[in-house]
Amino acid sequence: MNLAEHAGTALKRGDVAPDFELPCAEAEGTVSLAEYRRRGTVLLLMLRGLYCPFCRRGIGLLRPTCDALKKTGVPLLGVVIASPARARQYFRHFPACFPAVAAPDRALHRAYGLPEMERTRQMKEDTERRAREILRERGLDAPPGQAGWVFHEQDGFQMTDEDDAEWKRPLQSVGYFLIGPDGVIRWARVEPRMFLLPKAEEILPFV
Repeated sequence: MNLAEHAGTALKRGDVAPDFELPCAEAEGTVSLAEYRRRGTVLLLMLRGLYCPFCRRGIGLLRPTCDALKKTGVPLLGVVIASPARARQYFRHFPACFPAVAAPDRALHRAYGLPEMERTRQMKEDTERRAREILRERGLDAPPGQAGWVFHEQDGFQMTDEDDAEWKRPLQSVGYFLIGPDGVIRWARVEPRMFLLPKAEEILPFV
């Protein structure tokens, strides 16, 4: 499949989701979207690179909805921008509540129409504010202008050259897509920042 043919504005309800087969992010082998669709509806989580501390934190916070959806037979499948080797290195130490695949570049994100944004001064200030709020929730503080870096290192995460290269690119937005067995998107949400899933009962009517 030529993913470039699907690039454009973010896909929405009623659009056909591009299929893919990518390396598994936790172990050897590959995973395909078509394989999941053959079993029923699947919720696809399009994430950004591992460098993002808000995304790493957000993956853990997805667990309540993740578990609730799986009980109803709706599995989750994540896509993270990383090489297979880097993704496996991370997820073997910090497993998610859902399986994920490693996308070595942003081609699949472009296929789903997820935009990139240049990091503005306002975005950097907002990131610093959000990081400081999270640190305070944990009873921690940071020197002025350093909350983002302190938060970034809270889980013992160590940046690699690959992570650093992805971080220096424009900010990749994230998106969640509920995809039916026919490949048609039944529910979607796209945001510039990592966000929590709605409660399961808000998604299930679209299954």
